[in-house]
Amino acid sequence: MIDPVLLREQPDVVRESQRARGSSVELVDQALAADTERRAAILEFENLRAEQNAFGKQVAAAPKDEKKALVAQAQQLSADVKAAGTRATDAEAAFTTTARAIQNIVIDGVPEGGEENFVTLREVGTKPAFDFTPRDHVELGESLELFDLARGAKVSGARFYFLTGIGARLEIALMNLALDRALGAGFTPLITPTLVRPETMDGTGFLGEHGDEVYYLPADDLYLTGTSEVALAGFHMGEILDLSKGSKRYAGWSTCYRREAGSHGKDTRGILRVHQFNKLEMFSYVLPENAEAEHEALLSYQEGMLTDLGLAYRVIDVAAGDLGSSAARKFDTEAWVPSQETYRELTSTSNCTTYQARRLDTRYRTESGKTAPVATLNGTLATTRWIVALLETHQQADGSVVVPEVLRPYLGGLELIEAPAP
Repeated sequence: MIDPVLLREQPDVVRESQRARGSSVELVDQALAADTERRAAILEFENLRAEQNAFGKQVAAAPKDEKKALVAQAQQLSADVKAAGTRATDAEAAFTTTARAIQNIVIDGVPEGGEENFVTLREVGTKPAFDFTPRDHVELGESLELFDLARGAKVSGARFYFLTGIGARLEIALMNLALDRALGAGFTPLITPTLVRPETMDGTGFLGEHGDEVYYLPADDLYLTGTSEVALAGFHMGEILDLSKGSKRYAGWSTCYRREAGSHGKDTRGILRVHQFNKLEMFSYVLPENAEAEHEALLSYQEGMLTDLGLAYRVIDVAAGDLGSSAARKFDTEAWVPSQETYRELTSTSNCTTYQARRLDTRYRTESGKTAPVATLNGTLATTRWIVALLETHQQADGSVVVPEVLRPYLGGLELIEAPAP
């Protein structure tokens, strides 16, 4: 939820953010009107309640013969207060509903437009060049017996798979490498729940326009998370954090689930776009003034992983219209996938400023003693999808795959993945 004070005092900033996203500008005026009605209703309620309190003292001090008439007035005043309280509650709910529909205010410098309007910040590394026709990750994975797509579909349907043998070990190695990097950067590891309550899912902003991506279990009124960001954002829900000694950083290891609604016909081969995968997610609670610096730090950890794994990649500044509702800015890192001759997203990192914290009531205490919303940020450090770029980038003419040096200690020193003997 955006800052109500910002909405009231600088509505043009909110309008401009909505316009840059391609979202409803009229919603801002609706929220302003709802805020005016809310404040008027609250003022009416408070005035009537003050009048009721004063009248109660008058009744208590009145002579006995006058009390009967005064009690009748007191009863009417009580009814008026109750009605005003109901109006104030309803007005508060109406404002909250409207204001929560407004997306986070984009940070200055975020490019306008939709998915195709991103800005490339840099390209890093050398794209692999082969003196043979490179195989795609499906051919490599199946010939090396790293995964089994047919049996995944047999057991669970389209976009499911089994990681098998060294393929399973390769994912665990990636996750453990990422976990060690996160530990070195001061993140506390958490294995998070993958089922969360509606208030947690909604609080992080995942039940808005992309709600059709989320799996829901109606019998339990629980949602399956598409990222551990959801559980990590809810971890300190309703709490006042002590950030006087620095930010709180967590690394959430979890299985993730996505319906991939609207992706029919896209990336149907292999493990690039699937319904279930594993991921290590960084999540930070910081003072609002430190959020942009933390965002750059999360991005640097992602780039360090990509570089050390020998992947060519680019960093893009995602356009406003392609941001999720909670993100004020998002950087994606996209690795080069040789078989597709293009970059594909491997990680993203988002600065959600105070948007999620307002919705989840996560605060810190200021120097004045008052409380204020913290800022939250998130960023992927490893996920199943990375296997796609690793296999295609490090493949050899004979169909084997060189294991990046940083991964070898996690695979018992293995240097080369080769096809099993017949």
